[in-house]
Amino acid sequence: MKIEQIYTGCLAHAAYYLESKGEAAIFDPLREVKPYIERANKDNSIIKYIFETHFHADFVSGHIDLARKTNAQIVYGPTAKPNFSAIIAKDEEVFSVGNCKVKAIHTPGHTLESTCYLIIDEKGKEHALISGDTLFIGDVGRPDLAQHIIADLTQEKLAAMLYDSLRNKIMPLDNNIIIYPNHGAGSACGKMMSKETTDTLGNQKKYNYALRANMTKDEFIKEVLAGLIAPPTYFPKNVMLNINGSEGIDTVLDRGMKALKIAAFELLSKQKDLLILDTRNPMEFSKGFVPKSINIGLESNFAMWVGELIADLNQKILLVTEKGREEETITRLARVGYDNAIGYLDGGFNIWKNSGHEFDCVERITALEFEQLHKTKNYLVIDVRKKSEYNAEHLEGAVNIPLDSLNNHLQEIPKNKPFVLHCAGGYRSMIAASILKQRGWNNMVDVEGGFTEIAKTSLLKTKYIAPVTLL
Repeated sequence: MKIEQIYTGCLAHAAYYLESKGEAAIFDPLREVKPYIERANKDNSIIKYIFETHFHADFVSGHIDLARKTNAQIVYGPTAKPNFSAIIAKDEEVFSVGNCKVKAIHTPGHTLESTCYLIIDEKGKEHALISGDTLFIGDVGRPDLAQHIIADLTQEKLAAMLYDSLRNKIMPLDNNIIIYPNHGAGSACGKMMSKETTDTLGNQKKYNYALRANMTKDEFIKEVLAGLIAPPTYFPKNVMLNINGSEGIDTVLDRGMKALKIAAFELLSKQKDLLILDTRNPMEFSKGFVPKSINIGLESNFAMWVGELIADLNQKILLVTEKGREEETITRLARVGYDNAIGYLDGGFNIWKNSGHEFDCVERITALEFEQLHKTKNYLVIDVRKKSEYNAEHLEGAVNIPLDSLNNHLQEIPKNKPFVLHCAGGYRSMIAASILKQRGWNNMVDVEGGFTEIAKTSLLKTKYIAPVTLL
């Protein structure tokens, strides 16, 4: 028997490959299914089942595409109602994969259909638990995502269900079984996940706050709900795509992998319903970009910020990428349901610039330059970090407008006086700068390295106060 974790860092997502005696199963696959097929082919195995732990919110699953290409059967847990052919497993129903077994264990709480899968090896020993979003390393799944499905379903009721699932279904299992969760640190599906992506159940009983011995249900509900922030706005849309089905990734790639010469790109870019998305790193973008472009770099939480800032999943998108990263960009967009990339600038930004076309820039200054700037003149400072980051430490006088709420606060940002943008490291502030540039602001500078570098200057030590007000 083989169990392999297939981890995708940008989504903090883990899929799993199980193989025994020429048969294989995939758990919680991503949109691009080719790697799973290739992995099974390497073992000369046939993918028999595609097990889904729940209807995912943070990514679009590849279950339908993988089933279509392999004739594997999709399996969901009890109460799931997908709008496509699937096996709806009974609680504790057992499935055979080669000489090993997979037992479905219904664990509602994160969602109503949430199900873990207990892996039993060829000798009949309970070996591992594919725990989905029910149990993470150091955390449990947030119980607020499914509360709008049923009229009187609340996050408190879901949290109570999760408590029962953990206490009655998971904690009685052998302490030596390995926990294989669906996510690690960085996912919005929990609030305090470990950077570790696997552990034993016994160890989690010692260190996971939610599995604390003698914890009452009321204590659990209070602690698991404490500090939850609103989930990303694209989550409900991804859930519906996973329930109803989505286009095959090959169709999405065919549509997006169109190399557009400058004339064709320019003609399309003038259409009002098109968005130009530049996925280069913030420093390169700041030096020059196609006017009206939005910058969301591939290097960081690309999918999350696309989902937060591009409201319409059907948005038509023109791409400007680093050479050779066009397919990667289209794939990563599709992972969160953005399937309408319609082409990319052939040759990238350099071909645009070298052809003499007009381009725009964002001025960036170092933290030391920022420090000197404020010795002579006070500027409005806009901090686009999360509220929790801002509250932990910030420049006195800085105004906090978190990036995910920027579009709702544009009227508060002046157009007739200069201001400075910063985030933690320069990634989010460049996104903010590109959005403001697109909307007509031209009076800003961005701090390279963000608050990380600002904190090394005297500005933080002297508690710099900017005596300015928003207009």
